Order: sequence, then C-alpha cells, then structure tokens
Amino acid sequence: MSVLIKNGLVITHAGSFEADVLIEGDKVTALGARGTDWPADDVIDASGKYVVPGGIDVHTHMELPFGGTFASDSFETGTRAAAWGGTTTIIDFAVQSKGRGLMEGWEAWMAKAEGNCAIDYGLHCILSDVNDQSLKEMDIAIGEGVSSFKMFMAYPGVFYSTDGEIFRAMQKAAENGATIMMHAENGIAIDVLIAQALERGETDPLYHGIVRKSILEGEATHRAIKLAELAGSPLYIVHLSALEALAEVTNARDEGLNVYAETCPQYLFLDLDDLGNGFEGAKFVCSPPLRDRAEGHQEALWSGLATNDLQVVSTDHCPFCFEDHPELGRQKRLGEGDFSKIPNGLPGVEHRVELIYHGAVTEERLSLERWVEVCSTTPARMFGLFPRKGTIAVGADADIVILDPKRKHVLSATTHHMRTDYSCYEGMQLAGGVDTVLSRGRVIISGNEYRGQKGDGKYLKRELNQYLV
Repeated sequence: MSVLIKNGLVITHAGSFEADVLIEGDKVTALGARGTDWPADDVIDASGKYVVPGGIDVHTHMELPFGGTFASDSFETGTRAAAWGGTTTIIDFAVQSKGRGLMEGWEAWMAKAEGNCAIDYGLHCILSDVNDQSLKEMDIAIGEGVSSFKMFMAYPGVFYSTDGEIFRAMQKAAENGATIMMHAENGIAIDVLIAQALERGETDPLYHGIVRKSILEGEATHRAIKLAELAGSPLYIVHLSALEALAEVTNARDEGLNVYAETCPQYLFLDLDDLGNGFEGAKFVCSPPLRDRAEGHQEALWSGLATNDLQVVSTDHCPFCFEDHPELGRQKRLGEGDFSKIPNGLPGVEHRVELIYHGAVTEERLSLERWVEVCSTTPARMFGLFPRKGTIAVGADADIVILDPKRKHVLSATTHHMRTDYSCYEGMQLAGGVDTVLSRGRVIISGNEYRGQKGDGKYLKRELNQYLV
C-alpha cells in the first residue's frame, strides 16, 4: 500500500518546506517538490495544511491503580483517544509493586497493552522497591527496550523512595545508561501539611493545591539534581509545574549536567482557581497541583519551553470520572470531605498536540518548528526512538499528522473520546485542529472518521537516551 501526501507544508524540528511525501508500506520513502508525479494507491491533498510528525506522549497512565480505583482509560480507549488528537506513540508506566519484581510489573503492563493499542507504545518502569534484585532487573529491562525508570519523592507508603534508594538506582543508571525519571515533590513535608489542613477542617479540593507548596517541588528538584550529579546519571524531571523547580533545572543545565524536564498542558493553561468552586475542583486535582497564576508559574513554563530549559510537553494522562460511573463506581468523589482521598490525575492525552499548537503558535509564544520539537522530536530523542519516530524523513516510520490551521473547534466532554465524563478545558475554543492521522502508513483518522482498530499498535523496544550532552 502506498500513500502520497501532496501540497502540504512539511514541518520538522529542523525547518519547514513545501513538499510532497511518499509513503510505501509503513515507511516514508521519498520527499520531493510539490507536483512530483509519484504513483500511489491513495492520494491525500494537504493544501493549506501542515504535515507534521505524529505526536509522542511519553507520560501516560492507562489502567493505573490509584487511590482505591483505576484510571478510567484502558489501553484501548486511551490510545484511540490519543490518535484522535494527533498522538501516534505513547510511553506508559509499568508499575513495580512493593515486594514484587521489577520485571513482574513490566510483564503485567505488557499483558494489559498487547493487542489492545490503537497506536504504537512503549513502557517505562516505575521502580518503587529498590533492592539488589530490582537493581539487577534494570539491566534485564533495558534488554526488553525499557531505557527509563521512574521514581517518586512523593506518596509515602505507596511509591515513595528514600534518598538512599534513589541514589542507588541512579548509580545503577550511571552504569547501564538508563535515564531516571523523577516525581520531585517533598512528600514527607507535604503529608505534614495535609494532616494539619484536615485538622483545621480544610477539606475542599482547593487545599490540595495550597498544601503542595511550590517551594517543596523546588526543594525536591534540587535534591534530585544533586543526587544525580553525584551518581553521574541522566535525570528527567516529570510534570514540572513550578518556577522554583524550573530555576533548579535551568541552573543544572547551565552547569552542563544531563538534567531535563517536561511540563504538561494543565500547568500551562490551568491554575489554582480551577481547584476552587467547592467539590467541582476535584476535577482538577493532580500532583503536582495547578499553580497560582499570580505567582507567574505559567508564563515561566512557556519561557522555559522557548529557551529549551524545558524540553518536552507530555500529559501525565491519568483520568478518573467525576460522577458515579456504572462500571468504575465512585472515582473523584472518593475524596468528598477529604481532599487527600481524591484520585490524582487529569484527562489530557487527546488534546496535547492541538492545545500546544494553540498556545505556542497561534498565541505567538513558540515557532512551528519548536511546537513539533517539544511534542514529537525531543520526546523521540530523549527516550530512544529517533529517527524512527519524531521526524518526517526517508526511512522513518510514516507516523504523520495533517493539521488544518484554519479549523476552529471547541473542546468538550460531549465530543472528546477519552473515557471520562468531564473535560478540564470545557468550552475552550482552539485555533487549529487535526484533520488526518497516519500510523505507520495507515490512515487511522480522516476528518470525523476513525479508521483504525484495536491492536493496530506495536510495542516499541527503545534505545538509550539520545539527547545527552
């Protein structure tokens, strides 16, 4: 099967140019001047539209058990929603449970994903029980295409690791080339603040945002950086939300350290006020929390993306329903009367590419090329998928999105495809929308039609970090 995409503006991290793109099988096989007379089984006219690499979301949580329930999107529903929004690859997190092996978690998540994904997928491993055996299993995981391991300075009693455990894992990563991903919040201090707030009767979702102080994200980020520097391992800060944390990452990068960070659309577009309005604020509970706009966090993050002190935008997609769900039961409402029991996480995998286009390009914060870089190219490089993914070039997988910059549409729970009953961006009008999506040369989204099917996606064995200095 061959496909010719003609008359579009091709945009990669390296530049923009008018070109036709020929796809044969699952690969890009040629790029040529507009009007190149290539025969093809299917011709797509992209006149007036952008032809870009498929989005890569390197932080999702499908079917994650958390807070007494499960993330509402399965690998089937979540990856289908991702495809609708122009994401053609996700990397999810396989969870090692306390007292169990690291590879047991990987095997469990492979079983969840295999045969169910609409798009290609990879896995990170959550390393939550550091011991001699799990450190050895890091090498085994690398052999299976897992080159990144997430750890937590938050959630004592669940995923939390001590500084000593973190340091041991970083030493191992320095040996085998893996990247340590860090949830950087001081969970011990946060738990004290949570208990004190509840004692005062401060139970509404707003207090979730108030007690998880931005200074505690900055402190934990600093500590993680210093541990990584001592161990000699690469460090990737996940879902960075606070200007104090960004300052720590910026300083480390100025010193030439292999320290990187992502942020998420919720931290760029939403703020502490969304946690207000009584229990409605539970819809917006995530960790780290949404930050106070008056303190300047949101614009600092946009600036960080512009200067490459932030390299990636991912979603941390971890949705829970707000109302009682016939199958999933009470989810966000598990925290009524106690904000600390609200399952942490937001729906977002469907809207990342379009949201960042809107905020970056139409609102003139970033260039088209930088938009592609933070949503696709750098994630591919950071997590060992480039140049197979993250670019449009001869030999690359034909994961391609055609975006119509003239299309305007309104985000709503009534039209999105994620398995959750609310949208964090309800009523927001976006300029620019996904028109067509190809995954490895197959059209899976065309206009308002889904042409893919369960099991289209393949597991990706990833190489080591390709972004190191």
